[in-house]
Amino acid sequence: MAQQADFDEIYRRYAADLYRYLLRLCGNEQLAQDILQDTMLRALTEISSYRGDCAVKTWLCTIARNLWLDHCKKAETRNLPLDAAPDAPDTENLEARLSDKMQALEIHRMLHRLEEPYREIFSLRIFAELSFKEIGAVFGKTENWARVTFFRAKKQLITLLEQEGVI
Repeated sequence: MAQQADFDEIYRRYAADLYRYLLRLCGNEQLAQDILQDTMLRALTEISSYRGDCAVKTWLCTIARNLWLDHCKKAETRNLPLDAAPDAPDTENLEARLSDKMQALEIHRMLHRLEEPYREIFSLRIFAELSFKEIGAVFGKTENWARVTFFRAKKQLITLLEQEGVI
């Protein structure tokens, strides 16, 4: 029973961050939810493999990233599009958020023009709010590598936004 309570706490603490990270990776709300659930299921069934040499959030992001890559590989072998049918737009308070949402969409559009690993590292830092040490652990690299790569991603994103006249 204590293990279930511990896992409930892990889910409560990290699910929102993982969802934001996955949404940035795949761009599809339903797919992000599906991978989030698969991530949590895998974490529950493989909790004994967690060695404690990184933060729980880093471990979960690594699982989520691997499941996303598995999904991409499966989609490629079936020649299916990676993104499903577009989700219906959220019309609640649309007028109040229109200008902010349009600017955010432009930024996200530019973010998707970044190459890997820049796009993923930017997403892990901004949306999943991982530390540079945790990002390095996800990629099997150093904290310094994560810092430098994030800085380069940010610089590339700013350049793209300036070229498009967004900023």
